[in-house]
Amino acid sequence: MNSSTLSRCALCVCAAATLLAGCGGLQAAGGTQGPVPQGQRPENPSSVSGVRPSPRSVRRASVTETVLYSFRGSPDGVYPLTGLTYFKGTLYGTTSEGGVYDCPGLDQVGCGTVYSITPSGTETVLHSFKGRKDGALPEARLIVRNGTLYGTTAFRGEKCPLQGCGTVFSITPSGHETVLHGFAGSPDGASPEARLLNVNGTLYGTTYVGGSHVGVNCPSGCGTVFSITPGGKEKVLYSFRKDTDGVSPESGLTYFKGTLYGTTVDGGAYSRHYYSHGCGTVFTITPSGKEKVLHSFGNGTDGIAPQSGLIEVNGTLYGTTYTGGSGHCGTGGCGTVFSITPSGRETVLHSFGGPDGHEPTTALLNVNSTLYGTTNSGGAHGFGTVFSMTLSGYETVLYSFGGSGQDGVFPESGVIDVNGTLYGTTWWGGASNGGTVFSITL
Repeated sequence: MNSSTLSRCALCVCAAATLLAGCGGLQAAGGTQGPVPQGQRPENPSSVSGVRPSPRSVRRASVTETVLYSFRGSPDGVYPLTGLTYFKGTLYGTTSEGGVYDCPGLDQVGCGTVYSITPSGTETVLHSFKGRKDGALPEARLIVRNGTLYGTTAFRGEKCPLQGCGTVFSITPSGHETVLHGFAGSPDGASPEARLLNVNGTLYGTTYVGGSHVGVNCPSGCGTVFSITPGGKEKVLYSFRKDTDGVSPESGLTYFKGTLYGTTVDGGAYSRHYYSHGCGTVFTITPSGKEKVLHSFGNGTDGIAPQSGLIEVNGTLYGTTYTGGSGHCGTGGCGTVFSITPSGRETVLHSFGGPDGHEPTTALLNVNSTLYGTTNSGGAHGFGTVFSMTLSGYETVLYSFGGSGQDGVFPESGVIDVNGTLYGTTWWGGASNGGTVFSITL
């Protein structure tokens, strides 16, 4: 069982669960369904420019992993699905559950927290979400703008019935939290699961569902791209409307030379096996809202279901797909690392195969033209890895989780680099099975 499936189950994804009942994406990754008819769309795309074979042997490096903190649930939070943000000597993050308040209408152990932690491991809760106006279940990494932290919650807020549609919030390093926007589902979107992006003082983000277009494959809406000012003025730039332009952006955006780049986990021009509604896309969108599909995943070996955002290195974009590739993990492949040019030429750099990890879900990190990332399962013990990779696709496993009983398991988020040390989180495991904050010294 993979961590993404577990986290979606544990977090009771309301609108997203409705979507997944109609779309093949993440259910297929878990391998729990039988085959779905292909429909009328072609199975094999012609846009794949190249697939590079993965190295046959698994290279491992000698590193030191340290658990800085193990979450307990109350009051410190539990299940950190997001990565960390570094600001003036302190690390900041969120937990998707836990905290000091019950979560009304949601079967969770608290509505989540914002916390800070020093590089030596001293943790402080800055805010516990109450699950009403201020939102609940933060799943996105925080960003910093002018000394203030900004983030999203995937649920609650005041504008949606029942479980709610999520919020955008700001919080100071001392813990003063302000709700900037509560989503309403339609037309402005619902369930923002990805980090925000600051471009010249305006914040840009995505919602997993909601928007002005619904259909058989996305009855709760197909998702949106939005902008919001630091003062809270929100604008929908684009509502995904049908399979061919992508469905359900689960990742944040990247800005390069005046254009925003992103991925959708479902939709696109091609279907394959369980992914009857498309295998996901890479898209571009201008700040004024003009969207274009750069690449539709679909022949299996080029990757399926990109849950991560993209990073830009020397004019080329790099990302991961949750499944697909030439490795063998059940029916859908173990996931990939790929590159894509701004003109849409996609190349698979590495296909995961199990011992080197599988199911990468978050964006890569570039440090001096070396890429770093995590897989939320696979590795030597089956519980996820931290890996490095050259730009040409040579992968090295830096660390495999699950070897000690308390080192954490399922690193759902990526890592950050602070002065040569990598910091990240696992959403499960640790001393209390509530997840961990860890560091890796190379």
